[in-house]
Amino acid sequence: MAKLGVFNLMTLDGYFAGRQGDISWHNVDAEFQEYAEMNATSGHILLFGRVTYELMAGYWPTQEAIKNDPIVARGMNQAKKIVFSRTLKSVDWTNTRLVKEDLLGEVRRLKRSSEEDLTILGSGTIVAQLAQAGLIDEYQVLLNPVILGNGKTMFEGVQDKISLKLTRTRNFGNGNVLLCYEVQGNTGDAVSKLAQRHVG
Repeated sequence: MAKLGVFNLMTLDGYFAGRQGDISWHNVDAEFQEYAEMNATSGHILLFGRVTYELMAGYWPTQEAIKNDPIVARGMNQAKKIVFSRTLKSVDWTNTRLVKEDLLGEVRRLKRSSEEDLTILGSGTIVAQLAQAGLIDEYQVLLNPVILGNGKTMFEGVQDKISLKLTRTRNFGNGNVLLCYEVQGNTGDAVSKLAQRHVG
């Protein structure tokens, strides 16, 4: 059975993006670049919500990305990708499939049938829904030493407690700290009010 993980950069006060989606605070350097390149060929299927998909699809296929960040660009462009959105009409990023309905059902099917593990990047709306449904197995948070004061949380609307176990950490020279957690137990995989929320 495939595992579902989340990877996001996060501020000290718990936001993965500013209120208007700002990520200019991302504190990345050569050490993180090496880490990103190492993970770019993981073979995971990447899952996105609409907003993160449009951001990623607008950059990684470009000549600028291929020139400036060739290893990560190649990994992102070659990876299998799924975007969950009811409003997108089509997707044109290589190896991307659009799913317009039944987020929870599709992720359950993927976890049962996929030979590759699954990773969500960004995409707080779908993280919250999948977390509430008990479908996420691991969280990887790259904690940045910055406080925004307000912004978007991955867990907005989650109603049930989710217990986590710290499995590994890594300190980066620029002050970032990677925190990896496994989910302990299960929230019941029940369809909640949050799980029925509109996917953008």
